[in-house]
Amino acid sequence: MSLTDRLRLSGRTALVTGASRGIGAAVARMLAAAGADVAVLGRSRQDLEGVAAAVRSHGRRAVVAECDVTDAAQIETSCATVEERLGTVDLLVNNAGGPVFQASVLDVRDDGWERVHNLNLTSAFRFVRRLAPAMAERRQGVIVNISSIAVARPWPEIAAYGAAKAGLRHLTQTLAGELGPHGVRVNAVSPAWIDTAVNRAYLADPALSESALDLVPLGRWASPDEVATVVTWLASPAASFVTGADIPVDGGFAVAMPSRARAALSRVRPPEGARS
Repeated sequence: MSLTDRLRLSGRTALVTGASRGIGAAVARMLAAAGADVAVLGRSRQDLEGVAAAVRSHGRRAVVAECDVTDAAQIETSCATVEERLGTVDLLVNNAGGPVFQASVLDVRDDGWERVHNLNLTSAFRFVRRLAPAMAERRQGVIVNISSIAVARPWPEIAAYGAAKAGLRHLTQTLAGELGPHGVRVNAVSPAWIDTAVNRAYLADPALSESALDLVPLGRWASPDEVATVVTWLASPAASFVTGADIPVDGGFAVAMPSRARAALSRVRPPEGARS
């Protein structure tokens, strides 16, 4: 089988949450380009219809389902609609998420903490619980959870988000172990500074944006397509022996050192007489 064939998703059905814009929209379009039919879920029907049109432009079927993923009843209704119109889901991409708000840990109220966890962690658990049994029964399925670089190091004022994404990574690894014997692969992708409207809003101050990029060795923002490419690879037969992984798409953020720290270390000299 050629590499091109191993990257094809022909005959597969995908469900992508948070698909109305940004990473989710890019993932939906790229999965369709690889040959999958795609259900796009989100809260803005108008935006979802635009993504669905892009899916159909590749000759694939698309289903739009308005869904607040923090609502268990809406998740059930959306999954049932997708199965009725597209058949059993083979590929699940849990992309819906976001920090929601910024606040120091001691200022976070119970409802804020719960809202962030419902969006970023509990929603993924509910979609997996709903769709994974059919995957396991057919011994075929792929789940990709979109995590975050916020897991890589402490992050001021988004502790609830970081904790939820850390939970998502743990859930990913546990599911990989439990579902692997049933032929289902489960992986995570952890993006860094991706050029989306949400990130641009958080880093609207040029000085703040520059400081953020100081932590990225590649020195730039990534496009949503660069994340979608990794997700599509994980979903494809080309990654058939990859499960339980958390793949950073972060330009080196996880191994980066701030410039001030690099400058300080550059001034460190070994003691006189020290040997290499």
